[in-house]
Amino acid sequence: MESQYQYQATAVWIEHRRGLVEGESIARTINFSAPPEFGGEPGLWTPEHLLMAAVGTCFVSTFRAIAELSKVEVTALRVAVEGVLQKTEGGYRFTRVVLKPTVEAPAEHGTERILRLLSKAERACLVSRSLTSEVTLEPIVMAGSLESVS
Repeated sequence: MESQYQYQATAVWIEHRRGLVEGESIARTINFSAPPEFGGEPGLWTPEHLLMAAVGTCFVSTFRAIAELSKVEVTALRVAVEGVLQKTEGGYRFTRVVLKPTVEAPAEHGTERILRLLSKAERACLVSRSLTSEVTLEPIVMAGSLESVS
């Protein structure tokens, strides 16, 4: 396995505070804007939302790989990610990111084992490890359906 990889994306300004982002070899583009709080258009992805999405998708991918290697069956996984953006001495920055995974798994795997795997995934997720903000984990492990979880 190589020790270095590169990933590329291109952001293009369209008008006002709106643009498009596309990824290398990815067919679909994403419309984005600055957040409405900073003069952007409501209803579009923002860089802030994309960062939280990157943390969430990385965590899901990492946890699924760890669970599979650990031979733990996961029947459902949902991760809400909340980022706190604050004005600091150097300007605005994310000071805290909270990962709120909800996992559904058969009871025989045990809640403590799932919690250990979630903690391991939080430590191994390369996107959250790359952030300078505090990253915390607030997990929920359940044996029921996630349909009732919002």
